[in-house]
Amino acid sequence: MSARTIGRPRAPRPKRAPEAGPTPTPSPTASPNGRVTTARGGVLILDFGSQTTQLIARRVREFGIYSEIRPSTLTAREGRKLGPQAVIFSGSPSSAYRPDAYRVDPGWFELGVPILGICYGMQLTMRELGGTLGRAQRPEFGTVRYRIARTDALTRGLPRSFRAWMSHSDEVKSLPPGFVATGRTANCALAGARHEREPWHFIQFHPEVVHTTQGKKLLENFLFRVARLTPNWSMGDFLAREVEEIRRRVGNGRVVCGLSGGVDSSVVAALIHRAIGDRLTCVFVDHGLLRQGESDEVMHSLAGKLGVAVIRVDARQRFLSALAGVEDPERKRKIIGHEFIQVFEQAAKKIGRVDYLAQGTLYPDVIESASAGHGAKVIKTHHNVGGLPERMKLQLLEPLRQLFKDEVRALGRELGLPPMVVDRHPFPGPGLAVRILGPVNEEDLAILRHADAIFIEELRRAKRYGRVWQAFAVLLPVKTVGVKGDERSYERVVALRAVTSEDGMTADWARLPASLLTRAASRIANEVAGVNRVVYDVSTKPPATIEWE
Repeated sequence: MSARTIGRPRAPRPKRAPEAGPTPTPSPTASPNGRVTTARGGVLILDFGSQTTQLIARRVREFGIYSEIRPSTLTAREGRKLGPQAVIFSGSPSSAYRPDAYRVDPGWFELGVPILGICYGMQLTMRELGGTLGRAQRPEFGTVRYRIARTDALTRGLPRSFRAWMSHSDEVKSLPPGFVATGRTANCALAGARHEREPWHFIQFHPEVVHTTQGKKLLENFLFRVARLTPNWSMGDFLAREVEEIRRRVGNGRVVCGLSGGVDSSVVAALIHRAIGDRLTCVFVDHGLLRQGESDEVMHSLAGKLGVAVIRVDARQRFLSALAGVEDPERKRKIIGHEFIQVFEQAAKKIGRVDYLAQGTLYPDVIESASAGHGAKVIKTHHNVGGLPERMKLQLLEPLRQLFKDEVRALGRELGLPPMVVDRHPFPGPGLAVRILGPVNEEDLAILRHADAIFIEELRRAKRYGRVWQAFAVLLPVKTVGVKGDERSYERVVALRAVTSEDGMTADWARLPASLLTRAASRIANEVAGVNRVVYDVSTKPPATIEWE
């Protein structure tokens, strides 16, 4: 059946699984890209470059359904081998009506599986199947009121109207044959559509983001009412698959793991140790850019409690020398990444034969470095993905590359890591170097460590540490006039930052009690030498990022 004959009768589709009743979890197999996938089943997501594509996979996993992202260039013939029970087309920064727009293999419409198209996924499909697109008279960015025109399996149980997150300047002008409109907004007459007979549903908004109030319910309907899937995935399943995949990939080789003491590297170390045991050696690079007391905590909590071999490398002077006089944050990140790998290679030579370098790279690191999908815009590079030398002597092992931070924490609990490790706030790979705006030196590091420690101490004292996603201090490259001891002072400014978030892709500033901020600011100004002013960051992400650099 071609894309132009969608409206014609077709042979009955294969029966799907019933709505209820247990089904065995598919056995894991190695996928062509080195990841572990299920032999058959789950949801396949075609990525057209949206920076929220991984959020779709994450939402699907929350319902216990296995999901996997593949580039939109994947053909239906290749996709059939994966045995998906449903397919989702993601959004994209591209315009679907342009000649160079990303296309989709028409064969996807012949697989006989439910399809959900989101934003660009809707626009592209409507164009491919005979509809028309054009520039929207009134582009929509942010939340709008979406109104259901026809209730169906996708929108059953949803209110007739709800707030939905839009991000488009193009829109569908007319539907292909065989499709009916299902929803609209004040500015977009065709914001939702479905096929009259096939289980194909398309929406202009993004249900995967938290700003769409009924997004979770809509995805639930797609998975269980439209596709009629049965839960078959959990973090325990992910752990089992990753252990098997690490064993398969590493074979009899040896792995050196970059251990920073943060959640990500700790989980990576525990995971790889579970898979290959004493063939893992962790190298803790003390680059002098850690938080107060963190260097000793790493050795105590991980080397002492996990039973993993850890080699501590004192590289503080090396990193400070390399960063001397460097102000640009991108240069900082790349210098740190380069030095980091060089230290690893030198340490690995002392260990003996080592084949793999393990890192705690997460999906937000990848997407912000434009390493996933196509068309994703570069925001900033991360030392885990953007600072690697072109000719690295060790192969890279990144078992957390497809996970968000909250999923990593869940995996850490599955591995039995203690709460003090699992619940620790995220910390950037370049450390305090990107929290000092300007050149990095010993004096400024001491100021920032002290201020940061006071802020975290006050958060814990107020029992707010576990209620925020991330909190830290930033040292600004400015001085302001103040008064200390009845004398004029001219000293530095510290900015405090605390945010709430689900996954780090979006974040809101934390509404901390005024009493907490007052205590923290007063203590920092009085106890930290060289600081006379403290400010609080009330920026959201977007437009700002969580880190200042």
